[in-house]
Amino acid sequence: MTLENHMTRCPRAFEPDRGREALEACPWAPGPLAELIEGTGGSSPYLRGLILKESAWLEGAVADPEAAVEAVYAGLQQVAPGQIGDALREAKRRIALLIALCDLSGAWTLEQVTGTLSVFADLAVTLALRAALTPLITRGKLPGMGQGDIADAGGMVALAMGKMGAGELNYSSDIDLICLFDETRYDPDDYHEARSTLVRATRKMAATLNDLTGEGYVFRTDLRLRPDPSVTPVCMAMEAAERYYESVGRTWERAAYIKARPSAGDLDAGARFLKTLTPFVWRKHLDFAAIQDAHDMRLRIREHKGFHGRITLPGHNMKLGRGGIREIEFFTQTRQLIAGGRDPELRVRGTVDGLHRLAAKGWLPQDVADKLAGHYRAHREVEHRVQMIGDAQTHDLPKSPEGMQRLACLMGRDLREVETDLRARLTEVHDLTEGFFAPDACDSRSAPDVFADSPLPSRWHSYPCLRSQRAVEIFKRLRPEVLRRLAEAARPDEALAAFDSFLRGLPAGVQLFSLFEANPQLIDLLVDIVGTSPDLARYLSRNAGVFDAVIAGDFFSPWPGADALRVALLDELDRAGDYELKLDAARRWAKDWHFRIGVHLLRGLMEPAEAGKAYADLAGAVLAGIWPQVQTMFSEKHGPPPGRGAVVLGMGSLGARRQHARSDLDVIVIYDAEGVEASDGRKPLASRTYYARLTQALITAMTAPMAEGKLYEVDMRLRPSGNQGPVATSWASYQSYQRDEAWAWEHLALTRARVVAGPAALAEDVEALRQEVIARDRDAGGLRKSVAEMRARIAAAKAAGGPLDAKIGAGRLQDIELYAQTCALIAGRPLREAPRALRLADWLSKEDRTALVDAYELFWALQIGARLVSEEAIDPERLGTGGCAFLQRVTGASDMMALRSELEAKAQRAAEIIDGDLPQTEGEI
Repeated sequence: MTLENHMTRCPRAFEPDRGREALEACPWAPGPLAELIEGTGGSSPYLRGLILKESAWLEGAVADPEAAVEAVYAGLQQVAPGQIGDALREAKRRIALLIALCDLSGAWTLEQVTGTLSVFADLAVTLALRAALTPLITRGKLPGMGQGDIADAGGMVALAMGKMGAGELNYSSDIDLICLFDETRYDPDDYHEARSTLVRATRKMAATLNDLTGEGYVFRTDLRLRPDPSVTPVCMAMEAAERYYESVGRTWERAAYIKARPSAGDLDAGARFLKTLTPFVWRKHLDFAAIQDAHDMRLRIREHKGFHGRITLPGHNMKLGRGGIREIEFFTQTRQLIAGGRDPELRVRGTVDGLHRLAAKGWLPQDVADKLAGHYRAHREVEHRVQMIGDAQTHDLPKSPEGMQRLACLMGRDLREVETDLRARLTEVHDLTEGFFAPDACDSRSAPDVFADSPLPSRWHSYPCLRSQRAVEIFKRLRPEVLRRLAEAARPDEALAAFDSFLRGLPAGVQLFSLFEANPQLIDLLVDIVGTSPDLARYLSRNAGVFDAVIAGDFFSPWPGADALRVALLDELDRAGDYELKLDAARRWAKDWHFRIGVHLLRGLMEPAEAGKAYADLAGAVLAGIWPQVQTMFSEKHGPPPGRGAVVLGMGSLGARRQHARSDLDVIVIYDAEGVEASDGRKPLASRTYYARLTQALITAMTAPMAEGKLYEVDMRLRPSGNQGPVATSWASYQSYQRDEAWAWEHLALTRARVVAGPAALAEDVEALRQEVIARDRDAGGLRKSVAEMRARIAAAKAAGGPLDAKIGAGRLQDIELYAQTCALIAGRPLREAPRALRLADWLSKEDRTALVDAYELFWALQIGARLVSEEAIDPERLGTGGCAFLQRVTGASDMMALRSELEAKAQRAAEIIDGDLPQTEGEI
């Protein structure tokens, strides 16, 4: 649609001196240009002057504004460098006039207005930089550079910051640039000369844009966002800038780089530089300390500018004042900084886009994002009208009634309506954002009466987590609410002691306390955890970063399943960088998901069987994700894996998909070199040695304690020949061993085996062999005798646990699992899960089979619950009320005595059933 049609539909030029809307007729009809001059000029002398100066050009431009803008751009490309200054000023006049009329008429959206201004700014900087550098390069003043280097400015780039970087330039905005150069383009001996020349070019470029001449100016240009601007040159080396940000970069600079983008010069070098700053801008953990930094910055701005007290419209600053544009930007950018390190989709430059992304990811309620986005767009339109009045770089509303009337006329609205709307918007923005940056202090009453005699709260100030003043200030606000919720626990003294243990073990507090302040629901979760298990609380004190995962938008969503986990981990690893960074990324990722399973089980969102599968899914995803990374790293030195590669076979609880919070991983590595004798790499290895060392590399990757801890303990004793055999087994020998040499216990273990990583073809072959071996005809009586002997040896080697031990003892978890494997072998069915295998025992009565399955499920529920809350034997006295209540819930027991009685009864019944089926051996089980 043409501007003419828009103006016909929505005339918005006014004569404010008479306080009424004017120009009812289309201003682009023949002859009404004079009316337009008078109408618009009444509100904006600046626009009136532009219309008079550019009337001839305007007559042809208004029919198709987009085409007119493109024609301006094309004309500038033809201007010689020596004449670019005047040409840019003329272009700016025309672009500014056309944008203003499109804006006032409603022909263009806010995004078109700000986007067009930003695109023109990019072009202006590009042409000004080219004009500054061309004569210097032509005269040989830039060492090593020739005519071909003018296009990319000899490695120099202008980074657009702020609104220019985000494509959100306002009508009379200055432009913020950081000018850098790629020092690797120059010989070290030429560094200082090159820098000096590029500094001169930067100053010349800024003057071309900034200086006021008879033709006006292009853009006010600010170069002060660079590192330490009082002592650094206006154009500095990228390496020096990187060192600055890594060592002393501040939160406000991180926020500034959210919107940064290469604007002119060597765009590729600029993109590489921004990529190197990713760890500086986007922290790997959720960064709640940024909230306080941003709040402090807001307070400094208010103090410096004097923006205190309630909102009053005359003279109110729409950018920096209460409820203004900057508060929405700070709010959005701080939220992005908090979570953007973990979620790249939040790393967007635009404010409105950022708000919508945050809402989509669950970081903001959708209605809050919609309100702030609407207010932001409305504020920007007001800002534009204020600046159109006199082309002034101001954000202040007019102070006089006449000025406010002029603004209302430019907006095409009644003055009272404008004032009412402005007050409402500014107030709502302030209310929505102030609660995030500076929530009202919690009730500061003394501790609840139940804790009046406890010495614990008085000790907290001496703990390491409260050694910084900022931590003390935040915790002071949190303390009353924490104590109130602890007082509501079933046994407040136990809960307080558990929380004290957690706090005492916490090495630092600012991040975690800030997180609790921003997300009060986490206090409930923490109290729940410490009140359930002091052991788990100690784990949290050492790994408080796992709370980051709780406030991710989908933390309490249903379990995604093994396939989705593998995809998610691969995405995480793709973004991580080098090998060690990938291993640390895997550790962080796995720790988050491991914590999530525990919380779901603790809160009753998962049943014990579902949680057991989830823990196994997670372990399998980690192996499937790490195994290719290990092979890639190993291949760089020794070449790719010979033959068909290798698979990782999960055994035991991993294969059966019944793991708990403290399970290690039983694995076997099987490789098929297909007759290839050695690898083909810089340092080739014989195939057997290759796979042995590759397996050792996998074990190291999984178990090595790194910055983020370790992934899992790995046990390889179930491989052929146990600890005496090679750590990696060839496919040929594995087949031969399983078919001709394996012991009965190894075939029993095979019933639970499952390939979790490696090439699909070899995995299919291994699974086919597993099924073949399990399905073969065998002497059921001989197998029963072997199993009976194994039970006796196990009983002799492992003393029965206590009455609440789920695993060890006749008729308990390990005993029933062994019998279930026996059932699978006798039936010749490759079933991994114990309940399904037990149901194969058709030689037992239906009641006996049901009794075994019921006993197994009860012991499994106790095992997974017990291992979540403690690594020691279950003692109700030490476990406390919360831990006991959790175990009662997962097992369905009414109290701990009832649980003990039920365990003993079911174990006795299960042992009798198994004893009745297996032959008697010497000794007792």
